[in-house]
Amino acid sequence: MKTVEAALSRARKSFESGELFNVLARRIAFPTESQNPERTKILSQYLEEEIGLSFAEMGFTWKVIEHPKAKGPFLLAERIEAPEAPTVFSYGHGDVIRGLDNEWKEGLKPWELTERDGRWYGRGVADNKGQHTINMEAMKHVIATRGRLGFNAKFLIEMGEEAGSPGLEEVCREHREAMSADVMIASDGPRLHVDRPTLRLGSRGCFNFDLTIESRAQAHHSGNWGGLISSPGIQLANAIATICSATGQIRIPEWVPSEVPPSVRRALADCEMDAGEDGPEIEPWWGEPGLTPIERLIGWTSFEVLAFKTGNPEMPINAIPPRAWARCHLRFPVGVDANEILPALRRHLDRQGFPHVRVQRTDEPVDLATRLDPEDAWVQWVAASMARASGKKTTVLPNSGGSLPNYIFADILGLRTLWINHSYAACSQHAPNEHLTVKLVREALDIMTSLYWDLGSGGTPTMQILKDSHL
Repeated sequence: MKTVEAALSRARKSFESGELFNVLARRIAFPTESQNPERTKILSQYLEEEIGLSFAEMGFTWKVIEHPKAKGPFLLAERIEAPEAPTVFSYGHGDVIRGLDNEWKEGLKPWELTERDGRWYGRGVADNKGQHTINMEAMKHVIATRGRLGFNAKFLIEMGEEAGSPGLEEVCREHREAMSADVMIASDGPRLHVDRPTLRLGSRGCFNFDLTIESRAQAHHSGNWGGLISSPGIQLANAIATICSATGQIRIPEWVPSEVPPSVRRALADCEMDAGEDGPEIEPWWGEPGLTPIERLIGWTSFEVLAFKTGNPEMPINAIPPRAWARCHLRFPVGVDANEILPALRRHLDRQGFPHVRVQRTDEPVDLATRLDPEDAWVQWVAASMARASGKKTTVLPNSGGSLPNYIFADILGLRTLWINHSYAACSQHAPNEHLTVKLVREALDIMTSLYWDLGSGGTPTMQILKDSHL
């Protein structure tokens, strides 16, 4: 029978039989570490020997795209069924953080998918092989049941996301027409609450910079010179203290938005973060006063000192260091101008009496902030489909607290960006023992199979717009 129930039954049988586990195990076995130059060949093999063939079996055409700026290749697959049907663009990445082979629990290996205590362990199972595999398998079950998707699909897989996605912007600019679509629906990152499906609409921006004081050429004995010459470590600590209060409140007006928009507040009103049993406890006294914890994470700016060095931390000596350095980090929402971050900091430090603190942007790419309106028609439609499939109210998150190069899809490709998260905060991504819970994988497969079925059944916002235009 060609019904959503039949498609879900097919998906569940594939899960219970171990078919999905085996597909993912095959992909986890590729050690696709994009930061490791020795793995360069494997990045291409993952696309050509695994992902491309899987798309071909589903009736997609595909090609590999190379770019001189990129750390790895890209794969663009498409299945065009009808020009008048809605077109859905998706994204995933097949590269992973280093495996850290010797740091996993006994009996677990990064390149071997293992089920233990209701969890699937393996490098990339959460970030991002597991997530794009769930979506691809869901599409496969819809095609097998209906005989077609019922919509047009385009899928981009990159192999350099964990290295900062170099070349992604250029590839999207050069292939903008080939990637055109009505909406982007992709999966990456964690749910806000492990037991509640999350629909995320953008991401905070990310900007890294260094603060440095160079006082003199060498260290000098503190017994001979203490109290006579300045301490760059103390000076830099005081400079940083003018940027942010002792309770995390940012003191540079240009770094924070003018407000949390009403539509964002409404979307966040019933949202609650749950990091799981392994996550840290939220400290309500930290950050901008007057905001809820979730508003501080999603709708406001956060400042962090990632590293601070003065002297020789490994072997301190009784001398006044000649220099001090700090690597700093800003996460910012829509409403903050990234071009003003460093100029505003320079003006602030000068006003506070620290003109000698050098401010320098790092070589890391800047991710710009993006956010789709939570009350957009596509958002409401997808959230409703997810709720029907899961039997739970969908958490609509205006943007993530973390950062992705989402501005490339939102601003360069001009797409509405909707992210359905198949992970959770305590999944240990980027760390040893990366995992997903079996329960979450099963539910995610249901959600995506049902959503893809709904996308091909008519009644999407795009189809309604076309219908209205002919009245």
